[in-house]
Amino acid sequence: MLTDPLLTARHEDGREIPLLLWRTAEPMLAVSSGPLGGGIGPRHWVINATVPMSYRRDDPDAHLAEVAARLGLAGPGVGLLTGVDVARVESAADAGVRVWATVGLGAPIWAAAPEPRDHDVDDPAVPVGTVNIVVSTPVRLSDAALVNAVATATEAKAQALWELGLPATGTATDAVTILCPVDGPSAAYGGPRSAWGARIARATHRAVLTGGAAERQPDMPWSVRHDR
Repeated sequence: MLTDPLLTARHEDGREIPLLLWRTAEPMLAVSSGPLGGGIGPRHWVINATVPMSYRRDDPDAHLAEVAARLGLAGPGVGLLTGVDVARVESAADAGVRVWATVGLGAPIWAAAPEPRDHDVDDPAVPVGTVNIVVSTPVRLSDAALVNAVATATEAKAQALWELGLPATGTATDAVTILCPVDGPSAAYGGPRSAWGARIARATHRAVLTGGAAERQPDMPWSVRHDR
């Protein structure tokens, strides 16, 4: 199981920029769509790093590897980036499943949308939004169940956005990471009506719904919240 993330910072471009760091006592099996450590395999840590809204690097994997090296992180890990302050992380739990979400909704999209015009994609005035979701389960999930769990978490995110009244399924840069023990009997299913998939869905939905509601109220004070 992952423990609560450490909220820390890195010095970059003359500023102290926040990041979240999860460490594991033992490697965990992960599936991730993150720019660093994406795919399926054992992972030793996860970082979710804030970047400026003007971020334009085209090598986020290399950037995250540099950040990890400065933190002294060893072994393979997962790296995520977001334009929002990661101190605004929301967490939720459901019967052993834990979820953390940083919710940025500055650029919501429909997944099945018309092809964007080039200037819509590259215009620096377009606000950045990213929803990063990190999930930890206490039981081993099969490879197929891990992939299914990514879909389940994504569906739960989309449900939360719908309940917030946002005409979108997410943003163009959202990422999901699911982690579970490397060993032990494998749960075969991760869909929303499976035992562990249902827990992932409920916890993800709650974390994104809470984070999205707060993100849409910019005058609301932010803090690291934990919903157990």
